[in-house]
Amino acid sequence: MQVSDENLVEHGMQARKTGRVLLLACGALAHEVLALKRINCWDHLDLQCLPAKLHNTPDAIPDAVASAFRARERAYAQVYVLYADCGTGGLLQAKCAELGIEMLEGPHCYSFFEGNAAFAARDEMTAFYLTDFLVRQFDAFVTKPLGLDRFPELRDMYFGNYEKLVYQAQTDDPGLTDLARGHAEALGLAFERRFTGYGDLETALMRL
Repeated sequence: MQVSDENLVEHGMQARKTGRVLLLACGALAHEVLALKRINCWDHLDLQCLPAKLHNTPDAIPDAVASAFRARERAYAQVYVLYADCGTGGLLQAKCAELGIEMLEGPHCYSFFEGNAAFAARDEMTAFYLTDFLVRQFDAFVTKPLGLDRFPELRDMYFGNYEKLVYQAQTDDPGLTDLARGHAEALGLAFERRFTGYGDLETALMRL
């Protein structure tokens, strides 16, 4: 069914009146955000995910967020950006300030999942981190982009200065833990699992 421009405007006005919030999120956070919405009955939060592969080209994240914001801002009372800096070198924060919207605090998801203060206090320079998403998508985001499936001898060049793989678990899933341990073994790293839950991601959403 085709929706007229008048209906779109009416929908946007109604959304603003009812206080609906649009979450513009990294695709790597989709599972966690949907889980939090379900657990807490946050039905006023709508989720729009941008491709997780944008992390391979972080300079493109600010413009992608801005485009998504401009396309839907009139339909919502508030728009909130579920990205940390994510390698943009402050460009995303500057773009959000320009647009007048808030975003998650922290340098990256490993930090806000553990809690930004706790993560900064650890100061771990030789740890390689995985989240639930990255454990599941290890081949797509680590093995293949680094060419380890074709040239396994590159492993030590990439990971020779790391000492351990830290799996920041958002959920208690023995299958994911076993999978993460296998990734650590494949990289020749010691394995550590930390249950972080949703960390500062949940805290930020609670404020909305």
